[in-house]
Amino acid sequence: MKTQDYINREDKFGAHNYHPLPVVLERGEGPFVWDVEGKRYYDFLSAYSAVNQGHCHPRIIKALTDQAQKLTLTSRAFYNSVLGEYEEYITKYFGYDKVLPMNSGAEADETALKLTRKWAYKKKGIKDGNAKIIACDGNFHGRTISIISMSTDPDARNDYGPFTPGFIIIPYNDLNALEEALKDPDIAGFLVEPIQGEAGVFVPDEGYLKKAYDLCKKNNVLFIADEVQTGIARTGKLLACDHENVRPDILILGKALSGGVLPVSAVLADDEIMLTIKPGEHGSTFGGNPLAAKVAIAALEVIRDEKLAENAERLGKIFREEFSSIKSDMIELVRGKGLLNAVVIRPKNGKEAWDVCLAMKEKGLIAKPTHGHIIRFAPPLVINEQQLMEAIGIIKEAFKLFE
Repeated sequence: MKTQDYINREDKFGAHNYHPLPVVLERGEGPFVWDVEGKRYYDFLSAYSAVNQGHCHPRIIKALTDQAQKLTLTSRAFYNSVLGEYEEYITKYFGYDKVLPMNSGAEADETALKLTRKWAYKKKGIKDGNAKIIACDGNFHGRTISIISMSTDPDARNDYGPFTPGFIIIPYNDLNALEEALKDPDIAGFLVEPIQGEAGVFVPDEGYLKKAYDLCKKNNVLFIADEVQTGIARTGKLLACDHENVRPDILILGKALSGGVLPVSAVLADDEIMLTIKPGEHGSTFGGNPLAAKVAIAALEVIRDEKLAENAERLGKIFREEFSSIKSDMIELVRGKGLLNAVVIRPKNGKEAWDVCLAMKEKGLIAKPTHGHIIRFAPPLVINEQQLMEAIGIIKEAFKLFE
């Protein structure tokens, strides 16, 4: 079978809810992937930052295979010998009392929403059914009905109503709007991405997160950070919130928590918040399974031992400096932190971001547009400087084609 054969089969038998780049990947290692014809590419999407540790990292794969031969799933009806080890490791790693393990990022976000409401009724004293949560326009927290109820993206919302009530939407990076919204005594939490990834790597003003956190504290409102995409060293710190020394009341993690090996997500909080949920009130059959627990420990060990946050910080600066030197009418803006970066594309002669991505693919680098006019560049954090410079050379060559 050739590339088009694989694409045709997916098109025939799969739902048409994605529009992938026309490349069929078969193998991955470190910052590289290979297609079914054997061509090698630099992966500059990293499965939306799930593969921060690089494709098929040997330590993570060993943890997976070792545990897979012993015990994969018990459900939470019973204790298992691995979950407590993972819970102790991750809570000490990020500095929280408790963790609630889940699978996907959307599940973790949903868990945080439920936890925030439970805290509002049990601790803050908001009347049952009245709790509201503030979110920001341009957000992306997942695809469930409740999560798209706070989305401002028409593609996410159209034809999916009626929507879940209880959400207040304010502009992102707008402290005045947040301060005004917090005057409502029924506000329970403020859910925010430290950097809006799906919106096109929208980096807020310096100081925004800290001032937003302080406003939440002043009004007895939980500050909830969705670090599913920005966390786990992607932005040059362990968490994007660390850039402003903000410790969220509720921290949401996913994606790179498993190094892209399994769906693993987590919600972290201290006892006062986490223990408002009692037995039987929330859970997941696969959440906290032994396989996921061992994989997540290994994935976090790799981040720390290989100093991937430091690597992302150093190489991110190089990437933005090099990219800013590209002379192209199509480059409107370059922005980002660490190795989470984006380029806003200005259409030229009928060519857009998608065409640039196709050109880069032909030259050996794959990335994907978001919102049509923005290309997100997020390579695995194991990439080294020599590889980064080679990849930037490919990007420069692609842009030359549109001069």
